[in-house]
Amino acid sequence: MIKNIKIFYYVLPFILLVGLTSFFIPSETLQIRIFAHLKVNALQFNVNAGSYKVMADGKQISESVGESIYKIVMKDDSVELKQNDKLIGRFKYIKLSGGDLGEIKLKLLNPDRKIRTYQNNLSFSISEGYIRIINEVILDNYIAGVTEAEAGSKSTQEFYKVQAILARTFALAHINKHITEGFSLCDQVHCQAYYGKPRDLSIFNAIEETKGKVVVDDNLNLIVAAFHSNSGGQTANSEDVWGSRTNYLRSINDSFSVRMPNARWERKMLTEDWLTYLKLKHNYPTEKDDAKTVALNFKQEERKVYLECSNSKVPLKNVRQDLQLKSTFFSIHELNKDSIIFVGRGYGHGLGMCQEGAMKMSKLGYKYPDILNFYYKNIRLIDMRKLNFFKDE
Repeated sequence: MIKNIKIFYYVLPFILLVGLTSFFIPSETLQIRIFAHLKVNALQFNVNAGSYKVMADGKQISESVGESIYKIVMKDDSVELKQNDKLIGRFKYIKLSGGDLGEIKLKLLNPDRKIRTYQNNLSFSISEGYIRIINEVILDNYIAGVTEAEAGSKSTQEFYKVQAILARTFALAHINKHITEGFSLCDQVHCQAYYGKPRDLSIFNAIEETKGKVVVDDNLNLIVAAFHSNSGGQTANSEDVWGSRTNYLRSINDSFSVRMPNARWERKMLTEDWLTYLKLKHNYPTEKDDAKTVALNFKQEERKVYLECSNSKVPLKNVRQDLQLKSTFFSIHELNKDSIIFVGRGYGHGLGMCQEGAMKMSKLGYKYPDILNFYYKNIRLIDMRKLNFFKDE
């Protein structure tokens, strides 16, 4: 294992060229863009732990162990830096370098956001007219932050372990997602939600106990680590949601999810609005009595892909998206001559792990390998540092 190699400069270009069939495993850092969805104009920070060097345009201008509050404000194509309200100067690029044990408390001022704590290093520059913030963070620290953001706080250790393994698998499988923009991943849900250091410090125990573990398919490729809130009692097949089949995202009956908070939902709608939607958006023949009857009395005891009658098929995933429903797993009942009700099950796309079901399993005493093998089929848990060895066999 080569030590002290920054993943951004070495791992990402390598992956871009040869794909994920062979890659260096990062024991060092990832480049995560934080507050990626916001137009940041001003912020302040102070050191929470460790000692930091404040670098500006390649030169060290200060060293801080927590006694100073720094403020950064966008000024044209540069950032203005103040220390305890004293102007230091304007710079193109500022980096806070604190090493493995460093922590920084960061608060956005414009727009205003609550304080978050980030581990390891931060950098600031101007990109597309706003301040771009990059957290250069050790992989396991990043996985800890993602685990809490995706799993919530005060969960069981076993569920934290499951979520940590999936977060690590996802990160490595998508590590070059933003390479053309100059960083690895961002902190939004299309990468993985990430809000910095977790508040529940017991998450770090789960990270350590599953250190390096990832999920691979029967060809030793990192899986697409899909998960959702609640399956409603049955997960979905990948081809029914994404159009392509995988051996590990298979539909299963999931009794662990059915009595959890997001297992059931309802949505009322005017009959006229429902039929008009079907006709205009999907050219469904609502003028035909048999088609109208199906549309107003649609039933799903098991997951279906379409609402269909004769030669007309309406993709349920489109209905869910258009009407902003919690899932595609719903039945329709007539309340009266003017309105219908969607009686739904589950929350989310239904692929892979059901989070609430996995939480239930962990509380019942199931261990993380049992939970992962229940929701994903034909998989293996493997140490990411040994993945190349197994692939070369």
